[in-house]
Amino acid sequence: MNRDTGEQWELISGFSLRNLSAKATVLLRFESFMGEELLDLLEARTGLICAIGAGGKKSTLYRLAGLHPGRVGLTSTVLIPPFRKNLGACIVIEAEEDLLPAVLQAAAAHRRVAYAQPSATRGRHSQAGFDATFVKADGARARWIKAPAADEPQIPEDADTVLPVVSARAIGQPLSERIAHRVDIIEAVAGLRRGKTLQPVHIARLLASEQGLLKGVGTARVVPVINMVDDPRYEALALEAAHAALALTLRFDRVVLASMGRPDAVVRVV
Repeated sequence: MNRDTGEQWELISGFSLRNLSAKATVLLRFESFMGEELLDLLEARTGLICAIGAGGKKSTLYRLAGLHPGRVGLTSTVLIPPFRKNLGACIVIEAEEDLLPAVLQAAAAHRRVAYAQPSATRGRHSQAGFDATFVKADGARARWIKAPAADEPQIPEDADTVLPVVSARAIGQPLSERIAHRVDIIEAVAGLRRGKTLQPVHIARLLASEQGLLKGVGTARVVPVINMVDDPRYEALALEAAHAALALTLRFDRVVLASMGRPDAVVRVV
């Protein structure tokens, strides 16, 4: 997959991915793309897949876990609200010393297992026989963007894929605690003062900086996700941010514009 993929799909269909629902014949042609292909776009079929940043980590991980056809673990290296009961997963909450046996027992009987207190993440992934383990590796207090503090993010050293997430809704908003977590660090990384309006270039700098959302990724594959691209205005702003981020770094070769709350989650691939 390269950064022209979204444009290639548009050349075939004559529509952006946002507008495919208007054409039933095109929908049939792209049905699999709107489903399991999200796993391929986000390099999320095997291994430890970690989401960091803000503006849709849980919704992205839950979507991927739900789409995955194999055996799946879902966990977190940071505090996480209670798992959704509609995940279709066996939920395991145990003390640290009892967790591994409980996870293994659940994995023997269920295709999806969600569990807490995930130290030794790789060990549990391998011993439980999961094809993929989806890991929430950062906290953002329900904000739309964030930059990492000194001890963040909590990415396992042997992670296979890291998904830095930002929300398109932050673009055009004044930088403040209302929409952002770690405002002072965002100021330094993005080059923007508190109270000033976030522009696509500031999102790009956050995505492309090793003090921003590339911090701690190690040798993992990196696929940024700009989420909440819910209308054409946000699509245009997110597209500008994606192109700017790709021009700033060679660390990733695509940015996925998405709306994880919609059935057709993929808006565009840049």
